[in-house]
Amino acid sequence: MKKSCLGLLILSLFLFLSFSTGAYAKIITLRMASQNPESSNSHIHCIMPWVKKLEEVTNNQVKVQIFASQTLVKGKDAWEGVKRGIADMSWCFHGYWPGMTPLADVISLPALGFKTGEKGSEVLWKLYDKFPAIQEEFSANKVLLLYTSHPYMLITRDKQVKTIEDIKGLKIRMTGGPPTEMMEALGGVPMLIPMPDNYISLQKGVIDGMGSPWEALQAFRLYEVVKYYTDAPFPAVYFSVAMNKKKWNSLPADIQTAILGISGLEGSKWWGRNWYDKAQDRLLEQVKKENVEIDVYHLPEAERARWLEIGGKPVWEKWVKDREAKGLKDAQAVLDATLELLK
Repeated sequence: MKKSCLGLLILSLFLFLSFSTGAYAKIITLRMASQNPESSNSHIHCIMPWVKKLEEVTNNQVKVQIFASQTLVKGKDAWEGVKRGIADMSWCFHGYWPGMTPLADVISLPALGFKTGEKGSEVLWKLYDKFPAIQEEFSANKVLLLYTSHPYMLITRDKQVKTIEDIKGLKIRMTGGPPTEMMEALGGVPMLIPMPDNYISLQKGVIDGMGSPWEALQAFRLYEVVKYYTDAPFPAVYFSVAMNKKKWNSLPADIQTAILGISGLEGSKWWGRNWYDKAQDRLLEQVKKENVEIDVYHLPEAERARWLEIGGKPVWEKWVKDREAKGLKDAQAVLDATLELLK
């Protein structure tokens, strides 16, 4: 009788432990949206390594299913898609939504002076951390990190742009907000076109050129349809990696802590560095293999100063006035903090 009871007790304990272990080890799947193809360097060298890190730091309790090439939501719908729960998480390009994050737009002002995506990402996250008004702009979703490109270069199809006069009247694809205002100040015609559509737009002459980082030149093979490159004091653009709030709140506390450990300031710098700063060498290696020549024209200092005075500082001043007129009293403080952080 005692042996039977002992055996039953051991069996019950075994089943309890098995059930508890199974419940604890239940896999959480996160659906991640991405507008870029799986063959892109951003996917290979940034998204996939970060996802792998996320799975590792959560002891493989979290698995991320990536929907590349806009197969879950379109790039321009990523923020809303996360908010509505169509995607659990996504990287989101905020240039698609002018006016949605007006104070964070400060990092897209032209000619701020930083040269790398890592530095821009550091500054943007510190601004987010410092100003509750910026946090409120992103409050619809759970922001894990914020990152920026390096400042864009100008690529054109039919002629080399060497002076401000060369750009007048050209249809140039730009992102919304300060980059669009800069192009208007320089005399160009800004065009707002989703990144995946720019190859055919350049090929067919719908646009004469665009601002582009090295990463996009390779990811979308833009070097096949442009001939000319100009290093000008162009703006950078910025992004978030965001999660659906309901999904985030459903995660166990230890899982949230693990994910935050690869996010925030260090995660932002990591994405800026791996998405953008390392892209130039990868592109130059690829075009060398394909026997394509890339020749970048660097503006002389005197011409660069003209661009700053005409398309730079006036945009800064307008940026502050426009936001203060809309009741965003922190605008000047945000600009001042940005310039200070960039020192």
